[in-house]
Amino acid sequence: MNTNPPAATGSGLPASAASASPEVHTFHRHIVEVVSDSGEGAQKCGQSFGLVSARMGNGAWTVEIIPAEIQPPPRTPGSASGVRIRIGSEPVTNWGDEADLIVAFNEQVLLARHRLGALKRGATILLESMWETHEDADIRRAWDEAMRELADGDYHFVLVPMEEQTLTITENPQRGKNMFILGLLSAIHLRDLDIVRDQIRKTFAKKAPEVAESNIKLMELGAAWAEQNVGFRIDVPCKKPDKAMVVMNGNQAIGMGAMASGMDLCAMYPITPATSVSHYLSDVFETSGGIVHQAEDEIAAIGVAIGASYAGKVAFTVTSGPGMALKTEFIGLAIMTETPLVIVDVQRGGPSTGLPTKVEQSDLLAALFGQPGDAPKVVMAPATIEECFHCMVSARQIAESLRGVVIVLTDANLATGVQPFPRPELDPHWQAHLPDLGPIPKDRKPFSWDEQTGLSKRIVPGQPDGMHTTTGLAHDEASTVTYAPDVNMRANAMRSRKLAVFQQTLRPPPVYGGDEGDLLVVGWGSTKGAIEEAVDRAREQGLAVSSTHLTFLSPMQPGLKDIFRRFSRVMTVEINYSDQPGDPFITPENRRYGQLCLLLRAQTLVDIDCWTRVPGEPLRPGQILEVMRAKLATDGKETA
Repeated sequence: MNTNPPAATGSGLPASAASASPEVHTFHRHIVEVVSDSGEGAQKCGQSFGLVSARMGNGAWTVEIIPAEIQPPPRTPGSASGVRIRIGSEPVTNWGDEADLIVAFNEQVLLARHRLGALKRGATILLESMWETHEDADIRRAWDEAMRELADGDYHFVLVPMEEQTLTITENPQRGKNMFILGLLSAIHLRDLDIVRDQIRKTFAKKAPEVAESNIKLMELGAAWAEQNVGFRIDVPCKKPDKAMVVMNGNQAIGMGAMASGMDLCAMYPITPATSVSHYLSDVFETSGGIVHQAEDEIAAIGVAIGASYAGKVAFTVTSGPGMALKTEFIGLAIMTETPLVIVDVQRGGPSTGLPTKVEQSDLLAALFGQPGDAPKVVMAPATIEECFHCMVSARQIAESLRGVVIVLTDANLATGVQPFPRPELDPHWQAHLPDLGPIPKDRKPFSWDEQTGLSKRIVPGQPDGMHTTTGLAHDEASTVTYAPDVNMRANAMRSRKLAVFQQTLRPPPVYGGDEGDLLVVGWGSTKGAIEEAVDRAREQGLAVSSTHLTFLSPMQPGLKDIFRRFSRVMTVEINYSDQPGDPFITPENRRYGQLCLLLRAQTLVDIDCWTRVPGEPLRPGQILEVMRAKLATDGKETA
């Protein structure tokens, strides 16, 4: 059944005229996409719409649509740039399935989304009208060809004279259409325009006041056009939260969490999609006594962070996959010298330069095993934007307590996604303690390992009676270079034992759904929301499906084997590559598994299967549901 509103205007297209009392369609959840050529401001428009919705009390989740090239040719499918906004009456945890309503600045970027299957059949499309009658015959021909292809989607079109309207206020429509569309969407979705005005002023707070006011006029123009020309409204009821909320993306949450933890140096080299962590911190870090150091390259960045931590601080560095590769040798140095260090890896598609602007979860094995020799470290993965904040507090505490390296694996989905969550109440216990600078007892050595725990207290340079030489070479407790077999064996055991001690402090991951059943889906990182929504749908259909999500991947959380044995089948869902059974030359002996699946099979000796994809975009709950149903049907477990 087509639940979308009909089109309002459009030459030669399905249409209905606007009326004095537009028909209101109420939805529990609703997905909007805004797409344009790169540089036309669709992302700013969409993110502002998401922020306004969150401030009004809607659950919200946004995902940026970023072209692979920095400046792709305009009016081509490859130039599609924008954002998806999913809003709901309840909290929203993922970007959902196909979009319900799309705003497209031209038909070519719309075509890109159509070809990716991103649009719901019968979806409503608000499309720039100027291209249909453009003076350039090639453009008109491209329009006609696109319309024939788009006819397969049974879409409802609303042609909008975006540029014509925008030119009444600004001479540069490329810098005005986005705010016109923000007003259009706000009117259609019954947004509070006072909140929209306030959000625009916040967005342009660093500009001259007249810039914000000009953009407000453009927004009001879009809202007025919708009032006069669009004959439907979409109501996603809001529910005011009972506690103070904040709205931010994952990279901002990483930066804010670092400040809350007491870390006061971030050293990094710009790399997509991690760079905006430094942009955020550059604006605010100084207020908490912090420093952002932009190094000349990735190797220098981690070197600066290790140097600051060695001097008594706990610093961190932020990068993505290619940067992790360059930091490999220095990671080993931090582990050998037992220098506290936090590394944030905002994962993107690979290998090599790969998919710089797209999401993937392919750095897990590299994070665990990407250094020569035995290099134990803690690896953790936040699953939500709120967890991006809190994991930085935990990472700092763990790194300092263990005198080791903690790698935080986020990804492009979390980095650019925007979500509301309860405003954190700052806890003084989150902050790093000032290092003890008193004289060193004569019996304490730079690596006085506790035989039971492998832990030792670090000596900060300059402490009386604490002088010693530190290198990356094998060493004994006194930090004296030695290649004696027994000493090297003991040093490796002590560095590893710290992880075993830490693992004893962890709890088994909770099971979402029933505690036992026919299928358990295991995930990590940003796939949590999509997996759990798929589980909800499956259970509503009577399927005995549950999920569990891992935060700590090294060491792994305890109790996994006990959880797995309560289910007939266990499979991972991940955004990385695995061979598919039945593909040419793929056999049970040579099949490559998903990265978490591989680790779990080795750790638990349970015959775990996997479903992985590398589409360059987040997984959709509907996809995961179909995989669950297929898995149960294949194994003869599907219920009636």
